[in-house]
Amino acid sequence: MKTISIMKNTIQAYAWGSYTAIPDLLGKASSDNPQAELWMGAHTKAPSQVEYDGKQVSLAELIKKNPGDILGKAAAEKFDNELPYLFKVLAAAKPLSIQAHPSREQAKAGFERENRLDIPLDAPHRNYKDSNHKPECICALTPFWALNGFRRISEILPLIKKVCPRQLEEGSDILMSNPGSEGLKQFFQTIMTMNPGRQKDIISNAVDNAKKYSDHDPVFRWITELYKAYPSDIGVLSPVFLNLICLEPGQAMFLPAGELHSYLGGTGIELMANSDNVLRGGLTPKHLDVPELLQVLNFEERDIKVLLPRKISEYESVYPGSAEEFVLSLVSVTEHTAPANFLNRSVEILLCTGGSAEIRDISNDHTIMTDKGTSVIIPAVTDKYSISGNAVFYKASVPLISE
Repeated sequence: MKTISIMKNTIQAYAWGSYTAIPDLLGKASSDNPQAELWMGAHTKAPSQVEYDGKQVSLAELIKKNPGDILGKAAAEKFDNELPYLFKVLAAAKPLSIQAHPSREQAKAGFERENRLDIPLDAPHRNYKDSNHKPECICALTPFWALNGFRRISEILPLIKKVCPRQLEEGSDILMSNPGSEGLKQFFQTIMTMNPGRQKDIISNAVDNAKKYSDHDPVFRWITELYKAYPSDIGVLSPVFLNLICLEPGQAMFLPAGELHSYLGGTGIELMANSDNVLRGGLTPKHLDVPELLQVLNFEERDIKVLLPRKISEYESVYPGSAEEFVLSLVSVTEHTAPANFLNRSVEILLCTGGSAEIRDISNDHTIMTDKGTSVIIPAVTDKYSISGNAVFYKASVPLISE
């Protein structure tokens, strides 16, 4: 693979997906099934296909054959000849599970442990599908509601007082007597492991009270919305103890390992380390493993930091982040400006989210026309390329690595 190639990508049809968002991006009619995620990358579960020698070939297989050409020498050496990131479009019509992702050390240990137990990789009760961690960035294409990280205890206590002061008196006492990470851990463990009958009473009372305030505060509105989807799940209370945010289009947030979160609704661009490890605690019919989740969670109080792209050139803005595997940026070109030129780079994937443009490999004058929904991979061996036209792209790349 020596030049720019259009990608054919797998769509994951999870139950919480949208029937319209991904088809609309791709210029297709609404789907008969929910379409949740569009995967762009080389993950073994669903590698993208690219044209090579006149036929469609798995990107993962091409990288195995030519890691230096595709990834770049430095990235190939650093990431063991694998594409280090997975690029997605995520379209949530219903809430996703309350979940967190393990650190690299936790993922490696968990993957090896489940291998020793001979748990098949596709087993529904398997927690660790690979040995990698999964820091991720989500950037909103539409208004995007999410839960992310534990609220400050000073915010949790008055919310408990409104929704279920008597039923959660024990939880309030824990937080007041131990107002820190250990108190948050005890509080979370208490509500997640109490008997189902007591959970049911708490949920019923909380929803009745939340309805009184749902027109005035989205925390209470989301409690009632989650109840409609998962009426017997204690995760219905998660807006009380997790930060609730609505990202506006163009805004993003970063999620490190161990951060409890849930995506509630909206369409976004998601970029992450190349992993599919998820530990779930609620709001899903899938496998839950609360004890394992407790082992990986960060119980520090935090505020959500909304990320905005920082302009680095006339045509490119970069979202700040700390991951060593990926960088997310926004590229905008117009016919009234000079072509956007890119060089000194490793492997990149671009997704056009609006307009149309020509991408040209300057070294061999190979060109590809793109429009909304087109994704392309630009291998490292393409020394320099340009984009001209009227279009907007989201770009996934690897941070610069010193040779």
